[in-house]
Amino acid sequence: MSNINTLTPYQSIFQRVKDASRDLISVKQDTINALLLALADEAENSTSTIIAENKKDLDALDAQNPKYDRLKLTAERIKAIAADIRNVASLPSPLSKILEQRELSNELKLSKVSVPLGVIGIIYEARPNVTFDCFALCIKSGNACILKGGSDAKYSNDAIISIIKKVLSKFALNTSIAELLPIEREATTALLRARGFVDVIIPRGSQNLINFVADNAKVPVIETGAGIVHTYIDEIADIAKAREIVYNAKTRRVSVCNSLDCLIVHKKQLANLPSVLEPLAKRNVILFADEPSMMILIGRYPKELLRPATAESYGIEFLDYKMSVKTVSDINEALTHIYTYSSKHSEAIISDIVENIELFINEVDAAAIYTNASTAFTDGSQFGLGAEIGISTQKLHARGPMALAEMTSYKWVVRGNGQVRK
Repeated sequence: MSNINTLTPYQSIFQRVKDASRDLISVKQDTINALLLALADEAENSTSTIIAENKKDLDALDAQNPKYDRLKLTAERIKAIAADIRNVASLPSPLSKILEQRELSNELKLSKVSVPLGVIGIIYEARPNVTFDCFALCIKSGNACILKGGSDAKYSNDAIISIIKKVLSKFALNTSIAELLPIEREATTALLRARGFVDVIIPRGSQNLINFVADNAKVPVIETGAGIVHTYIDEIADIAKAREIVYNAKTRRVSVCNSLDCLIVHKKQLANLPSVLEPLAKRNVILFADEPSMMILIGRYPKELLRPATAESYGIEFLDYKMSVKTVSDINEALTHIYTYSSKHSEAIISDIVENIELFINEVDAAAIYTNASTAFTDGSQFGLGAEIGISTQKLHARGPMALAEMTSYKWVVRGNGQVRK
């Protein structure tokens, strides 16, 4: 243990969490599961308190800001959060699993066993549900967590961490298993430099936040990248399905990372484009259309919602009721467009051509590939993983929705009987 007298105030917090992570190793899974069920109940019982504190945050934010929907907590959303927590409690423990084992010629018995990462730092913006989700996943996987929420969600996060600590106290567990850092920027800097205290940092938020963390962290980072999401309508496709898929992917929740940003359409499908996009007009979705699609849409999509596409219209995570449209001559041009602009999050093809579907699956480099389905499903809960800590778009350690299994590492256990190496 570090000398407490030599630590900065932030380092003192980090040390407490590090010590708590050691305490957590001996806590039984039955206790963890009971704690999570109690937390879900406490969250629902505290709905009015959470909503009241959340309103303080909402009152400081323009209702037209795309962050507003991310920030907003309702009784329905809190109920869904509680359901996710109960779901996590019901899942098998990811710890102490034998991932691999063998016996060597010298009779040494080797086992590769799953273990917690240790102390996880999570930096996020206006998503107070992350506070609940990350704690549930971390404690279930044997990890302590240091949470750094954004100033937009200050009151919401303060209320939620109080509930978490209340439940930890009820179970006589170290309340530093989860700590929420102050909103000041200095706290972020300290966390990024917390080598020796923090094992990994996971940023959740805008591309700017992710880039800042990746550029400045001294601690290993798992990037949960921005979602620049494409859907391609192939030359032969079910247009009725395309209409529903595009509407759902774009408008279900525009402020989340799996929402559709760019619709790519084969030139042979341009005649069907107004029908596919008609439902978007009811939600006032602004379209940045290239010249071929613009020619088709003029007079068949509200004029005030049409904009000519420029080079800057592509490669953007809108997080708003906006979408670009790109016309291509064949699937290879669609693949090239995705290759150029994708953030490697979620990509979809709508097609009835088996060969093109397989080509899309094999060639597109993304954490989640969809065929004839909405990208709105890229989510830990939807994938049956419980809540998620983020969508990893990198390739080292984890990719896609990060849930319990992705919150672990492993160690080798070597059992011997006096063997020595020559």
